[in-house]
Amino acid sequence: MDVIAELSGLIGADAVLTSKIDLEGATEDWRGRYRGPALCLVRPANAEQVAAVVRCCARHGIPLLPQGGNTSLCGGAVPSETGPAPVILNLARMRAVRSIDPVNSTMEVEAGCVLATAQEAAAAAGRLYPVSLGAEGSCQIGGTIATNAGGTSVLRYGNTRDNVLGLEVVLADGTIWSGLYGLRKNNTGYDLKHLFIGSEGTLGIITAATLKLHPLPTRHAVAWVGMASPADALTLLTRVQERCGARLSAFEMINRLQLDLVVEQVPGRRSPIDTPADWHVLIELSDNSDGDALDAELQTILEDAFADGLLTDAALAASDAQRHALWEVRHSVSEANKKAGVGLTTDCAVPLSAVPAFIDGATAAVQALVPGLPAIVVAHLGDGNVHFIPFFSFDAWNAVAEREALAAAIRHAVNDEAARLNGTFSAEHGVGRVQLGEMARYKPAAELALMRAVKQALDPQNLFNPGRLLPPG
Repeated sequence: MDVIAELSGLIGADAVLTSKIDLEGATEDWRGRYRGPALCLVRPANAEQVAAVVRCCARHGIPLLPQGGNTSLCGGAVPSETGPAPVILNLARMRAVRSIDPVNSTMEVEAGCVLATAQEAAAAAGRLYPVSLGAEGSCQIGGTIATNAGGTSVLRYGNTRDNVLGLEVVLADGTIWSGLYGLRKNNTGYDLKHLFIGSEGTLGIITAATLKLHPLPTRHAVAWVGMASPADALTLLTRVQERCGARLSAFEMINRLQLDLVVEQVPGRRSPIDTPADWHVLIELSDNSDGDALDAELQTILEDAFADGLLTDAALAASDAQRHALWEVRHSVSEANKKAGVGLTTDCAVPLSAVPAFIDGATAAVQALVPGLPAIVVAHLGDGNVHFIPFFSFDAWNAVAEREALAAAIRHAVNDEAARLNGTFSAEHGVGRVQLGEMARYKPAAELALMRAVKQALDPQNLFNPGRLLPPG
């Protein structure tokens, strides 16, 4: 039987899409950089249908590419230009919030649930699901788990791995593993969920999750600060942590070029401060105490820092509208960069104390390859994750003869600097296909061997998202 006909019989013809128009958005990433052909796009409605699709693909030896909101920055969620065309499995129909337990502070959601929808459902129950990132209006829970997404709240709440208690996963033989535990303590053997968190769809298809919730903050204090250097920003971070402890929920840093691009490229955005600055920091405190006290404490910290010469200007949000406006500037960076040119995004993390040295070293290394090339810096400074983004105008990029070779050389230069400082080349975006060479370059052979052994055990036919995460061995 024809595979497409078989899939249509299993999950319904309306859930198996083959037309060029239907496949267009699924076979190219959102930035238009990576694309490839697909046999079809399937949209199952439940875990049983996912299992049926997996068994069908296994019988025919057809690769299966799980896809969430397709917001990947490393080519991990679209087909390759070469190799067998996969079946793209999209879980957008599986978007239910199944249950919320406010007393246990957990929620059970299906993998196709959009992150923002999960956040809103938790908030309606008086709880917080803290994973937050610029793509939260389109990325799906399954995708954030498969990539172990980070974002702007890692400083206080940890990354996705720290906020997942249980999973439901379809395995390579079509078995449905139901591990949707809502427990903080469960010491009964291997913690299997952690195999799938961050696996980028290479070991199984995540169909649902039990998420850990937190008390919903009712008060926020947010400020935008202009500074002279990353070293000054680190000093301020230490002061805020010493004064505020766990109430510090975000400490984000961008450089002047990034703010300029946001103001130029995104309608309605403007600099939050009047005084030009080379570096900008967004600080958020959150708590359930009196909001005026939180604002007063942040203001005192900033006044002391200003007196000590640590900052040049600051704007403290006086309302929820102003707070949201400050965050809109921060969350507009990807849109601005896509419109303005070609940024070679890197995703390094280094020890906090090494951040200034990393930025200086990466700048020197890149400019040794392309003299005068500017770089955007977008940093989750509180957890040491620095997106150092060498940036080309469209004209400059189009003039490059060997683009792939230059991009690889630039990424190696940046990642070598992170490695020199005991850091990593991938902190939150994942490996996908763009970073396969970096996995081979930086990962110890013993680690790669262990990962390949896990892959062989769970996906012996190598049908789940092949060519991603693990370099050929």
